[in-house]
Amino acid sequence: MDAIELLETRASQGKLTAPAPDDAALAAIVDAALRAPDHGALRPWRVLAIRGEGLARLGALFAGSLARKDPAADAEALRRAADKALRAPLVVVIAATPRLGKIPEIEQVLAAGALAHGILLGLHARGFGGIWRTGDPAYDPEVKRALGLAPEDHLVAFLYCGTPAQPAPAASRPKAADLLRRWP
Repeated sequence: MDAIELLETRASQGKLTAPAPDDAALAAIVDAALRAPDHGALRPWRVLAIRGEGLARLGALFAGSLARKDPAADAEALRRAADKALRAPLVVVIAATPRLGKIPEIEQVLAAGALAHGILLGLHARGFGGIWRTGDPAYDPEVKRALGLAPEDHLVAFLYCGTPAQPAPAASRPKAADLLRRWP
């Protein structure tokens, strides 16, 4: 598949199953995605792969996050929060670790976002699927701390990765004619 076809056919896959990319395939995908734009070559990102028992630990972090945000959350809500980490056989966490200096922080966070998108494209190119999620746990200081991130780091994405369990749903996409304008 050429690059344009890759871009045109990538879709978020909400239903994922095993297998996910193994360590070697994931490393190859991340290596390719590291070509993401990166002003100043700061490499302001961290990438964590979570599989197996780590997913249950991630789920416990999600449930803890909900309990902190909503102390009235019942056991069923906490279970559903924990189960979110089990929606795929692999979760890849992308974080931005901004460095103070002449490169604005927003550009460093965007570079981490470009890396996340590159990983999603790499998954698709290798026949896997993925979906980018964040949600409240991405902004919870305790979740960041438990994942080894500093308070000033940005948790940019939880990329759920695996094999699509069904075809991607048809989604209406905007067209260039809907948003591309010439200036002046």
